[in-house]
Amino acid sequence: MKNKNIAFILVTFIFLMQSAQMWAQTEQEGGSYFYDKFLANGLLLIAGLAILAAFWALFQLLNIMVKVQQIRIYEEQGMTEFLEEVKKPKKNMWQTLYKRWTNVVPLEKEKDVLMDHDYDGIRELDNSLPPWWVAMFYITIAFAVVYFGYNHLTGYGLSSTEKYELEMEKAEEQVQAYLARQSNLVDESNVEALTDQADLDAGKVIFDTQCAVCHGTMGEGGIGPNMTDNYWIHGGSIKDIFRTVKYGVPEMGMISWKSQLSAGDMAKVSSYILTLVGTNPPNQKEPQGELYQEQVEMEAQDTTSSEAIGMVQ
Repeated sequence: MKNKNIAFILVTFIFLMQSAQMWAQTEQEGGSYFYDKFLANGLLLIAGLAILAAFWALFQLLNIMVKVQQIRIYEEQGMTEFLEEVKKPKKNMWQTLYKRWTNVVPLEKEKDVLMDHDYDGIRELDNSLPPWWVAMFYITIAFAVVYFGYNHLTGYGLSSTEKYELEMEKAEEQVQAYLARQSNLVDESNVEALTDQADLDAGKVIFDTQCAVCHGTMGEGGIGPNMTDNYWIHGGSIKDIFRTVKYGVPEMGMISWKSQLSAGDMAKVSSYILTLVGTNPPNQKEPQGELYQEQVEMEAQDTTSSEAIGMVQ
């Protein structure tokens, strides 16, 4: 009887708290989130304690009424049984629980708890469960109450949406770390021109920081050669530019950047340098080196294609 009453109180308390939490979340949408959340949780705690105290008082009152009824029954039947019951040593809650958990019927008395259920010759005993199983059962109940209270009543636990967002952030960090490692595997033999705007923007930052002092802020040239025309001293392909950046040109005063830039960064700045070709900035330095035929041929093909499209239109 007591266990059923306690279970009823706990279930009622949990549902009341959950309803109040939902109401508080609705009310707090128009104000400061953290302040309203703290205030709502405080009010919920006070209301929950008050409700729990009220149920506990009713439970104690019910016990008193039951005991009064038992005394009346004993008075009607005689005081002997009542006095014997009073003289019995009182057992605390832990002793009662332990006895209940270990109340296993001996083998010689199993026939007394043998049930009528028969499944293919297998008979069922109405025996107590093993103590370790019962203990784990109660532990899981206690854990569920704590978990539910922390995550759904206090508001401090993470919701499934928040956990999902955190996992996605971690996954994105891992993806970016993996891509960074992959980008650093390139060299002058397999590098390809990057076209992603984020990579080109990163290449521009590197160019403005490290290269503009010699080649001009727009690649127009200065101490170093002009990088916006079709003439190149050491080749104008992405592989040629990457090689020049990586190893430098010590005899012309250009240092090697492989000790200061990663392979991925060198690929980004080399790809950005390619985008400077044909921009025609002011104050360009005179052409140096040889005309890069591949670049010229590609521009000629683009021009021919554009003219053909214009004629068709």
